[in-house]
Amino acid sequence: MLKRGLTAVGLEDLKRLLQAVHRGTLPSPISRGALVAHGMGNLEGNLDLLVGLDHAAARAVLVAVIAERAGQ
Repeated sequence: MLKRGLTAVGLEDLKRLLQAVHRGTLPSPISRGALVAHGMGNLEGNLDLLVGLDHAAARAVLVAVIAERAGQ
């Protein structure tokens, strides 16, 4: 299976994830179950890149992806 990073995840969903990381509503490290419980079950298969990351790493990834998208 081809991994596409976070390209299949919409900008608003990325922002929602970043907000959850900032608020600490997602546990660290991030798990699939936590993503589903946070209402991201429909995207869970596209969030492999975040699974297992602690808050600092997840924040860095999400900020970089959101900034890249904003620059397009």
